[in-house]
Amino acid sequence: MELLLGFLLLLLCLIIGVKHGGFGLSVLSGIGIVIYVFLFGYAPGKPPVNVMLVILAVVLCSGFLQTSGGLTVMLKFAEKLLRNNPKFITILAPITTWALTVLCGTGHVCYTMYPIIYDVAIKQNIRPERPMAVSSVAAQMGICASPVSVAVVSLVAFISGAGHEISLLTVLMVSIPSTFCGVLLAALWSMQRGKELSEDQEFQNLIRDPAQREYVYGETSTLLDKKLPRTAYNSVIIFLLGILVIAILGNFPNLLPAFAPAPGKAPKPISMVVVIQMLMLCMAALILWAGKVRAKDVGESKVFRSGMIALVSVYGVAWMADTFFHAHMATLRDFLAETVTAYPWAYAIIAFFTSKLVNSQAAGIAIVVPLALKAGVEPVLILSFISAAYGYFFLPTYPSDLACIEFDRSGTTRIGKYILNHSFMIPGLIGVISGCCVGYVLAHMLF
Repeated sequence: MELLLGFLLLLLCLIIGVKHGGFGLSVLSGIGIVIYVFLFGYAPGKPPVNVMLVILAVVLCSGFLQTSGGLTVMLKFAEKLLRNNPKFITILAPITTWALTVLCGTGHVCYTMYPIIYDVAIKQNIRPERPMAVSSVAAQMGICASPVSVAVVSLVAFISGAGHEISLLTVLMVSIPSTFCGVLLAALWSMQRGKELSEDQEFQNLIRDPAQREYVYGETSTLLDKKLPRTAYNSVIIFLLGILVIAILGNFPNLLPAFAPAPGKAPKPISMVVVIQMLMLCMAALILWAGKVRAKDVGESKVFRSGMIALVSVYGVAWMADTFFHAHMATLRDFLAETVTAYPWAYAIIAFFTSKLVNSQAAGIAIVVPLALKAGVEPVLILSFISAAYGYFFLPTYPSDLACIEFDRSGTTRIGKYILNHSFMIPGLIGVISGCCVGYVLAHMLF
């Protein structure tokens, strides 16, 4: 009974907290921790300090990149690709948003691409829902394939902290091809979704009104005529080189400095968790100089603000979850170990719905991965189903999905009458399920 009551309290804090955003989720988790400790008598768990420090370093570097104009440089190249190949917008748009997320570590880069994707599609008389919905899904799937995303660095930190040998490159060798295959299959399915605009009576009725027709077809939205200073391009070069260095060091630990953990002990290479922190701070400093960034402006950037929300939410959620799970670890370990041993896909389902509960891949990983590791779930299985960390498309409440609906002036990207039959459901399910299947094969082939 106590286990059930504790779990219900955990769910209640998550459900109420999500309604108030990332900061609200964190502070409401504090209520859960107080109740666990003072009423249930649980020993307080430990907040994931190392994970939070990695997140802070990554977010800081990404904030400097956006403030320098480097992110806009990437978006301009992406728009040029789409406008040069307009007939293939349904395939190229999701690949583009996925790639931008992989490079930048956040799916929020898709907001700038939405009006461009819509403009290219509607001018080609392509149903905007086709490229837009799958592009929103693809942007979020790219999070688990990015070497600088909060979710990936958290995963590496948790697995490394549990005593397992894993490198950032190991994770990326599974996550990049698996999420890309998921995006590609979802895009291929999207090419034929819905009616052609010429056959869609609802759309035709809409554009019979001259004012609505003007609104639907509107003015061209573009970044191509935006002039950017050379310093913005310098920032991009520094950022990409930094990612490359992290990947190399992660794959060749013999290149890392080694230190003895105690007198008389054999030297060991420093942790990649520490390396990522150092290099991210170093990259941010180089962008500060080369990009001529005003440091005080970084705090106002969208990437920095969204990253700090993720940091704060992980702090509260992970601490509350650790307090609850640690108190019942023996029972939960046996249950989870038996279930995952008999049904490996059960871990994917748990990760999927947890991410929906907290509306965050990073926060979902902070809850599920430590529990799975303590229960004896092998890291290879966690890597296999990394795509399942994206489950918040299941209900169309995530900001990027809502923004996508707003940017589609044709009204074809929508929330259905029955809520679950929204535009993102099938592309999301195709992407996650196929990504998990490919990830399972790759992880067991490679490791």
